[in-house]
Amino acid sequence: MTSGTTPGLTRFNTSADSEALAALHEVCSSSAWGSKILAQRPYSTAEALFLASDAAMAELTAEDLAEAMAGHPPIGRPKAGDPTSSREQSGMAGASAELKTEMLELNLAYQDTFGHVFLICATGLTGEQMRDALRQRIGNSSGEEREIVRTELGKINRIRLTRLAEEESSA
Repeated sequence: MTSGTTPGLTRFNTSADSEALAALHEVCSSSAWGSKILAQRPYSTAEALFLASDAAMAELTAEDLAEAMAGHPPIGRPKAGDPTSSREQSGMAGASAELKTEMLELNLAYQDTFGHVFLICATGLTGEQMRDALRQRIGNSSGEEREIVRTELGKINRIRLTRLAEEESSA
């Protein structure tokens, strides 16, 4: 999707600010990120939207990142009734009870260390890959981890913005 607008992007560009902001909140729960994306409408292409998202993500403060992370459930425990988190975490759906228990323990240890959920762009990853990443990242410094989280959030935002831009009709 490199040229032209799509039905979803056109709808996003022309919707009321409140509707567009609600859609952006579904992508990323940082109000600073959402406000920056909203202020730059209309977008001529999805790529322009992605670039704006990347730029806004790069500018988020630690507090903004914390707000964004608060919208994400722990790996292995997607939000009930939320098809987005279930889809994104599908690599854990068939995980063994042992792996699920290990992920819960690692998630809690990570949260104790960093004060927020372990965040990874889980789309396409297996439960084992997520566990291995968590094991590796738990030894990071807070500063290192904050920048990894920023990168992972950026990946998640692009996936979610792609869905927003490609939607044929609003649900």
